[in-house]
Amino acid sequence: MTNRLPEWMLRDLSLPRLRRYIRAAHGNAQAAERLYWWNVEVSAALFGPLHCLELALRNALHGVLVRHHARPDWWTVAPLNERGLELVSNAQRSCARRLRRTTPDDMVAELTFGFWVSLLASGYDRQFWVPVLHSAFPHYGGRRDALHRKLTSLILLRNRVMHHEPVHHRHLAADHDTIYRVLGYLSPELVKEAQVMDRFPAVLADRGDVLRGARPPRF
Repeated sequence: MTNRLPEWMLRDLSLPRLRRYIRAAHGNAQAAERLYWWNVEVSAALFGPLHCLELALRNALHGVLVRHHARPDWWTVAPLNERGLELVSNAQRSCARRLRRTTPDDMVAELTFGFWVSLLASGYDRQFWVPVLHSAFPHYGGRRDALHRKLTSLILLRNRVMHHEPVHHRHLAADHDTIYRVLGYLSPELVKEAQVMDRFPAVLADRGDVLRGARPPRF
């Protein structure tokens, strides 16, 4: 059925990428094309909430670690494990390639979402969570491991969205709920602001119409 896809689509978007949508559409090329574009549409709708969560998380964790260690470059003295040190080194090298002088703010922006989430892992329980990081979540009273699981599930979603991968097969309503649940632990004010602008619920509700061809996808 792939020969029924437009030639420009096969050329410009690549058959290996499109095959995953063809399989999901059970070989129906027209349905695969609609699913591909809806995946782009829903990924675009998730970008805003993920943006808010990633920035709020890293700024909250950075803020409490700066106060705890009394220095803006806290990663130079914090008890990071081998993987954490590697991620810091990667960020330092990336900054050095682009910038004449690297500031702590540059490093905060360069460190990955995965790095920030890793600070909540079990191996850091007594080094980070107990003494300091719990205070970054003023509206959370649960366990560290439950919070870490929620954020870990969002790393894959975030990376798939940012790298133009399929997300249509995920339980996106649950993902969306998790984003706002965790964001609410950090900043209820930001949750209220983001939800006013958030078009994800409408995009998700329109999935059936898009896949049936009742309305065109848009992003």
